[in-house]
Amino acid sequence: MSGSRGSSTSGNDAGFVSIARVVKTQGRIGEVAAALLTDFPERFASRKKLFALCGEKRERRELQLEDHWFHKGQVVLKFAGVDSISQAEELIGCEIQVPIEERAKLEEGAFYVSDLAGCTVYDAGREIGKIKDVQFGSGEAPLLVVQGDKEYLVPFAAGYIKALSLENKRLDMELPEGMLELDAPLDNEEKQRQKESGRR
Repeated sequence: MSGSRGSSTSGNDAGFVSIARVVKTQGRIGEVAAALLTDFPERFASRKKLFALCGEKRERRELQLEDHWFHKGQVVLKFAGVDSISQAEELIGCEIQVPIEERAKLEEGAFYVSDLAGCTVYDAGREIGKIKDVQFGSGEAPLLVVQGDKEYLVPFAAGYIKALSLENKRLDMELPEGMLELDAPLDNEEKQRQKESGRR
């Protein structure tokens, strides 16, 4: 259903999409290993100008890609001017991005998960909140960060999706019972019940 898995383009990321996230240094001459956030890793061969979004201030810097290769499910990147381990360490945690207009073209009916940002999520017709980000980890499905009366993490799994309209910014889902309450704060009645069970 989706194409590239780039992260959210909201806020300071507007106009860019993330294609990798630097996780560690690699080697001794400034290379870094990055987790792939794209379904089109072959596009690194034609990309020379990339951008790194770094730090709490989300500052973006332009980088020139000198070389790349794939290793153990990650991509190793060598940038011009990054020639030592200490310089490479500055990039750990940075998101490697391209301008949104340079994203790979998708087949009809496919879309970028990053385009979900701003969509309103409904569970069985009940409004949950708006998607403010998309997180990628080791799980099979990306996690939607949904802001409603609290923040929810909702798996963007095909089995839960009933309808999606990017034009109307609406995502209809049918989530397993109790999923949204898994990390909800206890109400007074539940707190009392826990106290009583603790006395037994």
